[in-house]
Amino acid sequence: MNKVMIKSLLALFLVTILVSGCSQSSTADNVEEDVSEIEVKQEKPLQAAFVDRRLEGMIGIAENDFLQLFVDQETADIAVINTENDEIWYSNPPDRDQDPIASGVNSDILSSQLHLSFYNNFGQMSNMNSYSDSIAYEQFNIEAIEDGVKVHYQFGTTQASAADLPLMLSPERFEELSSRLDGTGQRALIIAYRENAETGIYERNDGALTGMQLERAFQAFEDAGYTEEDLERDMQELNFTQENEENRVFVATVEYKLEDDSLLVTVPTKEIYYSTDFPVHNISFLRFFGAAGTEEEGSIFVPDGAGALIHFNNGKTNVPSYQQSVYGQDLALLQNDDVRTNEIIRLPVFGLIKEDSAMLGIIEEGAASATISADVSGRLNSYNFVYPSFTLINKDDVSLQAEDQERSLPRFQEEKMKSDFAVRYVFLTDESANYSGMAHYYQQYLVEKGLLRDNHLTRQSEDIPFYVQLIGSINKQQHFAGVPYQSIQPLTTFEQAEEILNQLMEHEVNHLKVNYIGWFNKGMNHRVPSEIKVDRALGGKNDFENFIEYADERGIRVYPETALLQVHNDSGFKARTEASRTLTNLPTTTYPVNRALDRRDRSKDPQYSLSPRFVEDYTQQFIEDFVPLNTTGITLRDLADVLNSDFRRNEQIDRFESEEVSVQALESLREQNLELMAHGGNMYSLAYLTDVINVPLGHTGFKIQDEAIPFYQMVLRGYVDYATAPFNLSTYLNDQDYILNALEYGSNINFQWIYESNDELKNTNFDHLYAVNYERWMERAVEIYHEVNEVLKQVEGETIRSHESIEENVYQTIYDNGVYVIVNYGLEPVTINGQTIEPQGYLTGGGDR
Repeated sequence: MNKVMIKSLLALFLVTILVSGCSQSSTADNVEEDVSEIEVKQEKPLQAAFVDRRLEGMIGIAENDFLQLFVDQETADIAVINTENDEIWYSNPPDRDQDPIASGVNSDILSSQLHLSFYNNFGQMSNMNSYSDSIAYEQFNIEAIEDGVKVHYQFGTTQASAADLPLMLSPERFEELSSRLDGTGQRALIIAYRENAETGIYERNDGALTGMQLERAFQAFEDAGYTEEDLERDMQELNFTQENEENRVFVATVEYKLEDDSLLVTVPTKEIYYSTDFPVHNISFLRFFGAAGTEEEGSIFVPDGAGALIHFNNGKTNVPSYQQSVYGQDLALLQNDDVRTNEIIRLPVFGLIKEDSAMLGIIEEGAASATISADVSGRLNSYNFVYPSFTLINKDDVSLQAEDQERSLPRFQEEKMKSDFAVRYVFLTDESANYSGMAHYYQQYLVEKGLLRDNHLTRQSEDIPFYVQLIGSINKQQHFAGVPYQSIQPLTTFEQAEEILNQLMEHEVNHLKVNYIGWFNKGMNHRVPSEIKVDRALGGKNDFENFIEYADERGIRVYPETALLQVHNDSGFKARTEASRTLTNLPTTTYPVNRALDRRDRSKDPQYSLSPRFVEDYTQQFIEDFVPLNTTGITLRDLADVLNSDFRRNEQIDRFESEEVSVQALESLREQNLELMAHGGNMYSLAYLTDVINVPLGHTGFKIQDEAIPFYQMVLRGYVDYATAPFNLSTYLNDQDYILNALEYGSNINFQWIYESNDELKNTNFDHLYAVNYERWMERAVEIYHEVNEVLKQVEGETIRSHESIEENVYQTIYDNGVYVIVNYGLEPVTINGQTIEPQGYLTGGGDR
């Protein structure tokens, strides 16, 4: 039986070598065939520019009017002193040697500044850190640069390891070796190799091969007389490739530079060296910068949704730690059955808030491949910490079938990411040492960088806007003589839209912003926008132009919606050539979610991700047809919300290049003097937007999180108008919670409606729009709007000065003109400054009234 299984493996190997590129590694210039030839050693010590008696063993290397930078030449630790309050921020906890929890590799990581994970050719991932794999072997060099230092690390050594033992042994070879050994040698061999129950092959047990056991395994092979010729025969018989352990060496560099009131930390990708045998997957740095111990009070800030706080030492070690990708999931890497509906990180920031000081991390380069991680003390160590990591090379698996056996082979990204990885750390003190101070600093940072600006062409009303999303038409399956076909089902014609807006104005809702969905190219899931044909089912082009004229005469802003990155209707679209490709070289598809079963429904038509290489052409073609329609603006369904790679062989476009494509498309649209409304609102889009809709009033609700905060809103307010997700499709249990949330977050009101009955959506791909008939909501929508408007019209266009929790369930928001709003979500009255706030009530005051 074993011989049959071995023949099957041989057949699989023959199939494998016929699959071009399935295990192709990066071909970047700094990939070396023999990285072991690179040697990093400290040449000569640096001279101290100044010292501080509190930092024993460290030397001052750079300073300016705000900060001082120190480095330890023995460990490569760094420290920053904020001269405004004399606070010291350490790259590694100074008392880590006394940590009662961390042990083994977790203890070593506390002393590390750089951490990397890498693959072997079998797709297995391993990790290295700068302390265990570089500092411990004195394989590093510290170099002085202008305003800082640069640290070069060499990871790994050429010392013998488990990878020097054969990866596999046949049953015959295992028995042969055992017969030559005494009891001690046989036990070492049994521990070193485990029999695969399905194949009968003995596979190397890397997890057991450390320390003394590794030495015993080497001794066993030596005692059994195992030779290089034996290894070559085993490799040929079992068709495996022995890893070249000499190439399991990596080189990377970290730069630390003081720039005014911040520390800029950069890992240049051009200075990351690795071999084709071991492509680097992920890099993280300064995992424990500013980490807070068990005796400290404060919170970790993470930008999940609107924003969230994780309180230090909250004891939530029985739930997963926090980890979330910036800008959401790359659909080219989406696993087939992934149905996660997390809120998305829109702003690439994170931070630590302590009693009298705070640190804000701003990801300046590499955000498109970044993940933000955070954890509290008690799980792996005694510290509360937050840090970013960056993907350099992605991997997926190709499944091969041979003689009724399936085998997975790794497929690697062809080229590494085309961006350096850089984080700017800002140190805040006194009244700014909180999340309000962080939000204000980041807002001004974006303004100064030209990444946030007021793009409104006009602000004509003193009232806040009422956002109404009208769905024009959808695709619906009909039958003729028993034969199914797709037709366009009108839900809100242009004349019916006028009727809805007239009713709103009759109720004194006069500042209207209309997001019109499903108006051209066959409905809500329209064809690619290479040309525009207004749907006749809604009245056609003449009725559309009449509607635009009607709205313009009444000061109503109209924003017809289009999707430019995601293809929802494959009519006129060539998926084979125009869709992004996954790492397995398949078109990138996303299937709808069956909400009842919580899984992807492959019986429905998928949506495709348009390759970034075609976005510019489609955008220009769309502009040519759209601008003559003379609308106020346009709503972008995905251009500010989605960011996808294209892993097409030899034509790869990574997420950084995809971001540049999206920014260029946004620039082209802005040049037409259009107001740009968008779903999502990722950071790189904010400079071009006037409005963002469907903004979350909260976070995902990961169990490790303790408190929601309006960080996203605090950054946008005063520059970009924003509105909540449609109330009639939200999960609010009562109207009052929604009103309080809108008042607390300074958010405008949003409803999504159709003119026709909700029944028209049954048995369609849009049955998730379960409560959208406008008549059922008109009266309550008007009431909610007027109540919120009465408060927020006082702060229309104002930025948020501060937000804080006054006591449990009670929050205060103060605007720049001095107006404040205090909301009480509780079920009991509270007294604030001598004034009583009723349960589920609010209080306003301040300003110039």
